[in-house]
Amino acid sequence: MTVQDVRAFNRFYTGVIGALDYERHLYAPYTLTEARVLYELAHAPYLDAADLRGGLGLDAGYLSRILNRFEEDRLIRREPSRDDPRRRRITLTARGRETAALLDERARESVRVLLDGVAPADRDRLTEAMRTIREILGGRKQAADVVVREPRAGELGWIVQRNGALYAAEFGWNTEYEGLVARIVADYAQDHDPRLERVWIAELAGRPVGCVMCVRDDTPGAARLRLLLVEPEARGHGVGDRLVRTVIDFARGAGYRDLVLWTNDVLGSARRLYRRHGFALVAERPHHSFGKDLVGQDWRLALRGPGG
Repeated sequence: MTVQDVRAFNRFYTGVIGALDYERHLYAPYTLTEARVLYELAHAPYLDAADLRGGLGLDAGYLSRILNRFEEDRLIRREPSRDDPRRRRITLTARGRETAALLDERARESVRVLLDGVAPADRDRLTEAMRTIREILGGRKQAADVVVREPRAGELGWIVQRNGALYAAEFGWNTEYEGLVARIVADYAQDHDPRLERVWIAELAGRPVGCVMCVRDDTPGAARLRLLLVEPEARGHGVGDRLVRTVIDFARGAGYRDLVLWTNDVLGSARRLYRRHGFALVAERPHHSFGKDLVGQDWRLALRGPGG
């Protein structure tokens, strides 16, 4: 590969996605960089200027001007960090969340239009090619960098908040889903047997980036995997693999015969992850939930053989 090859690909790709015209149409009245800062603030509950500078590679002065503009537009608020009073926590206001959601919806719609022109049989190839580019050029971190641990005080609430926010942003699900997650977490917090039920938080670079739960199922001898979540910025780091493997190992060690889960057909990455770990699809049913028409799926993994 030569420099000319890379530049030719860049010219081709920016033409395909219309990147040269993005700032004027897709993110107006904000620039592409400003929209990216809004996206990061919308998808992480605890950020300060240092986090944004490090995560996005922005000049401190440039980021300061962006944040000042956001404050003038009443998109953000800044307050002392709970962990370090010398740092200022940045959060979106209600107006900021609405603006971020609007820009995100524009971006998702532009991608949907782009994918409409791609044959269904080619979409998996396209996704895999994009993933390969990210892994090679992005300096992919290995799963060993991920810490899987039990939740700390307040992090059960984080599970509810991140599930509600992330599924609303990525799939347009309404508060019905957040209510379901809140009930699941509340039931666990109120009454669970730690020998048979557990919750885990995945941590990367000192911050929570994922979660999963293992609880008893109504079927005798079965455990249920619930609320698997991986933050967008942590995908491709092996977080999902570590969380699913942790549940499988725990369920097997606790003496369960089967591990079951329920998901929806739109969660393609999660379904591929379950399949890699040996789960089998056993049933599908259409339903209308969370404001959307979906196809619910039941998956099962046998933890012990017939004589086990």
